[in-house]
Amino acid sequence: QVQLVESGGGLVQPGGSLRLSCAASGFIFSIYVMGWYRQAPGKQRELVASITGRGVTNYLDSVKDRFTISRDNAKNTVYLQMNSLKPEDTAVYYCNSPGLIGNWGQGTQVTVSS
Repeated sequence: QVQLVESGGGLVQPGGSLRLSCAASGFIFSIYVMGWYRQAPGKQRELVASITGRGVTNYLDSVKDRFTISRDNAKNTVYLQMNSLKPEDTAVYYCNSPGLIGNWGQGTQVTVSS
């Protein structure tokens, strides 16, 4: 029943910006910590950013000051604003919760290249 639908990825040049969205359903969204994860080919999936139901955030050091995670509990949606993108940000991006891992969506591809 849990569904996580990511969108907003695409091809962007270094220094560009993207805004990812994740529409969630099938659980009580407002009380769950939500996170954005990414996985590059041949590499392990890593947590990029997280946000509690109250809005407390944490970021991977390499994206801090460039990415902003936010959520709208009324809309069951979590966002990732990505600025100053670098080629090393290239990956498939997924949203999920630590309590829900095992219910992955399709992800959205972010490619940063000139």
